[in-house]
Amino acid sequence: MVLTVAMRAVITERDIPQGGELRVAVGTIFTPSARDLAASRGVRVVELPADQLNGCAPPEKTIAIGADHGGYRLKECLKPVLIEFGLEARDVGVYDESPADYPDIALAVAELVAGGKATRGIVIDGAGIGSAMAANKVPGIRAALCYDRASARNSREHNDSNVLTLGGRLLTATQAEDVLRTWLDTPFAGGRHADRVRKISEIEQKYLRR
Repeated sequence: MVLTVAMRAVITERDIPQGGELRVAVGTIFTPSARDLAASRGVRVVELPADQLNGCAPPEKTIAIGADHGGYRLKECLKPVLIEFGLEARDVGVYDESPADYPDIALAVAELVAGGKATRGIVIDGAGIGSAMAANKVPGIRAALCYDRASARNSREHNDSNVLTLGGRLLTATQAEDVLRTWLDTPFAGGRHADRVRKISEIEQKYLRR
């Protein structure tokens, strides 16, 4: 089941996912139209204590995922793939195609990964470029824009990427699914590549100290 966590005091139609389960804090207010939309989409609403909303699956089984309006449809198409891999989607939004700023989404995903609350992250915007730039500003993040199986495989084997960015307007759903499956299924090769990844971290630390 696809999981969406909404950390809001009031849930509106914008917060209702296309399906799956929506977890909210006890006492969260739903607008009448949001309740109706959830019912029409078959969304199961689960109320939990606020301190339990930080993720119900362990971090190693959690993938943070988010998209702006340009990647919303593709995000919804890809979430079932995570279930096939035995992973839980921590969906940070958006929940419809209303305009949104990709740096906000990229930051939300990157912080979950860098903070150890998700093992990896996925960010989708129109081209995937801006989200990669934004996510890589967060220490500890190695975001890779991938566009085919070869780039997805390389980003994992050689670079140990922990955030995948995709272009929702540049890839078909089938192409994006191929990229995601390859990215999820490819382990980091280690060896000489570990030394190079370490050097990436050293560059990051050098400028953090300034």
